[in-house]
Amino acid sequence: MCRNIKTLFNFEPPATEDEIHASALQFVRKLSGFNKPSQANEVAFNLAVTEVSDAARRLLISLQTTSPARDREVEAEKARERSRLRFG
Repeated sequence: MCRNIKTLFNFEPPATEDEIHASALQFVRKLSGFNKPSQANEVAFNLAVTEVSDAARRLLISLQTTSPARDREVEAEKARERSRLRFG
């Protein structure tokens, strides 16, 4: 799957609308193979992004966990450290 799609569930603060939209956009880009659709496909592409965003939002709202929420900054630092180890 696309490496740019990040986990959005169980974070403090919760995922923003922009983050949900960005993940939906990446997902639709991956499925369609378009980075930017042609004019003929633009309406269908944008509709798909909206529908995926709505579905993702509903999913995030309905999920439950007993685990404590993860801190975004701590997780981002862990990712940076993994990247430093991997790429030097």
